[in-house]
Amino acid sequence: MTEKVAIIYQTKTPPERNGIIKPMKPGGYSDSGADISYSLQRQNINIITPVSNPKIECDLEWVFPDTTEGIQSAIDKGATVIWLNTVLYKGHPIEDFMHKGISVVGQIPENVDLYDDKWVTNNLLKANKLPIPQSVIITHDNISKYNIDFPFPVVAKPIRGRGSQGVSVVKNTEELTAILNEMFNSQNYGAALYVEEFLSGQEITITIMPKGKYIINGNPIIKNAYWSLPPVKRFNHENGIAPYNGRVAVINNSEVLTDDEMEQSDIKQLCRQCEEASKLVNAKAPIRIDCRANADGKYFLFDLNMKPNMTGASRPHRQDQDSLTALAARKIGWNFDDLVLNMLKQHWKE
Repeated sequence: MTEKVAIIYQTKTPPERNGIIKPMKPGGYSDSGADISYSLQRQNINIITPVSNPKIECDLEWVFPDTTEGIQSAIDKGATVIWLNTVLYKGHPIEDFMHKGISVVGQIPENVDLYDDKWVTNNLLKANKLPIPQSVIITHDNISKYNIDFPFPVVAKPIRGRGSQGVSVVKNTEELTAILNEMFNSQNYGAALYVEEFLSGQEITITIMPKGKYIINGNPIIKNAYWSLPPVKRFNHENGIAPYNGRVAVINNSEVLTDDEMEQSDIKQLCRQCEEASKLVNAKAPIRIDCRANADGKYFLFDLNMKPNMTGASRPHRQDQDSLTALAARKIGWNFDDLVLNMLKQHWKE
């Protein structure tokens, strides 16, 4: 490849939208950005970094800040592709560079802004006959008189969330009111929160890849539609919720489905539904959809993530840091290097 690639990371919390806040990950994905950058460099891809000889263990020496100055610095150093390993939004600095013709790996910023809102996204999926859990929005103003017309237990979560941060399973009205007040008072999530029915069955995460040209098992493959990596099942939940991967590495509570499990009709249907969801949000890069079965075994799509975490076991001190997507990729014969190289092949420009 002749591309010269720079990876950018998140430097600040995205702007509020309708009073709703998306909390920022500590480090702004600089860890996964460094994993990607190191992986590409060792595959002889021309990687542009802020310093000439980045230290393996120093994340910030491998990635540029997602500011106008940071992106311009990467381009001034020769970058022709900017890898958007950051949380995007309408008005993000990268938009100016995209309008001028820079190639990117990642999503359309305006789409991320729109579909990071769980209420908007789940209503879109529901309108297109995809199975979504029952849910309701509770605002700071109606907390004293809210009404939930589905049974407890329920899940309280941010509308613009990140992983399992701020997500709780609650058993009754009193407990829910207390949790909601605590979340509002923290001011971490804004003036509205999301409450949905709790699904007690198996949880599965599916990564969906965009259409494009790929290398699988050494062979060039053209994918003319969105396609799923093998689903990953989650286990060892804490109080009904999969723990944050910054605290419990996903390799310790997740595993790819077996060949027999992947042949089950409900799993095949779930993959098709996730591929349809990817089409609805016009994904330009991998997205991850968390799905879970109810007590009767019926699966629902409950969380569409436009920015999957892309940590990987590339650097020697991070061999336990494969993300859910990296775990899934191994099932089709891709190690982390193969995954990021195939992601790079899907770079695009306006």
